[in-house]
Formats: sequence, C-alpha cells, structure tokens
Amino acid sequence: MNDSVPAVPVPEAEVTAVTEAADTADAYDPAGPAPLNVPHTPTGNPEVDARLARLADADHLATDGHVEVYEDVHRGLRDALTALDARPGPPAPPSSYSDRS
Repeated sequence: MNDSVPAVPVPEAEVTAVTEAADTADAYDPAGPAPLNVPHTPTGNPEVDARLARLADADHLATDGHVEVYEDVHRGLRDALTALDARPGPPAPPSSYSDRS
C-alpha cells in the first residue's frame, strides 16, 4: 500500500496570486503605530495646550513607547496645576495672634 499523494501541478497564475497576497500581508502591520486622531480642543493656557499637543507624539510610537509620553504629559499637567496653587493671591489679613509674645 502506498500512502504518498501524487503531486498536483499548480497553475502559474495561482502561484503568483498567492505570492502577491503574502507580500501584501507582510507590508501591512496591524500592530504597528497608527495615529488615533483624537481631537484636541485648546484650553487657552499655553502650557497646558503644549502638554496636550505632546500626546500626538504617541501616535508615531509602538505601544511600549506610549508610557513615557503619557508620564511626561501627566507630570507636566500636574506641575501646571500645582503652579496654580503657588501663584500669589491677595495678601492674607494680618492675624491677631502674631502680635502676642
């Protein structure tokens, strides 16, 4: 008994179509970086707007590079928010406790 399968000739057109499909599949990388195109509405604060614009840098990076961008943006936004608390406001009224010795 012979278990071998006889070779079936494949037409040249089919070989070419399969080869072209494989080349196309190799060119498309679904895991590659792709822009998210998330709309960005300006806040009116140049420092905050610059940080939010930096998020677009993640569009050109692989996923493992996003963390660095997100952390940088988060740090900048946190610093901008902290700076709001540090800005001088109206002077506090004098305390009656400071005159006591």
